[in-house]
Amino acid sequence: MKAMKAANLGVLFLIELGAFAAAAYWGFTLDAPTPVTWLAGLGAPLVLIVLWALFGSPRARFKTRGAGRAAFEVLWFGAGVAALFAAGAWQWAVAFAALCVVSKTLAVVWGQ
Repeated sequence: MKAMKAANLGVLFLIELGAFAAAAYWGFTLDAPTPVTWLAGLGAPLVLIVLWALFGSPRARFKTRGAGRAAFEVLWFGAGVAALFAAGAWQWAVAFAALCVVSKTLAVVWGQ
């Protein structure tokens, strides 16, 4: 059980990175002029990084708890899923959403 909990902590970290990657993928795959795709590809994950630093990280400036924390995480990880859908990678979006639900559910059950 200890190994499963440790593995889930690793998965939690990877899905955080996955949300950043999904936002960047969306930006870089926009059907727009090159400067716009670069701005979106770098700017979208930057927005998620700032939001995570302010509200989601263990050392966040504004701590979220309970329902507020749950709402933040649904919106934050949902942004990664939505970015994949918007980029046309719906299979990856479904897989990412399922992984987020399973991992976050285990984290709540195990008190991570």
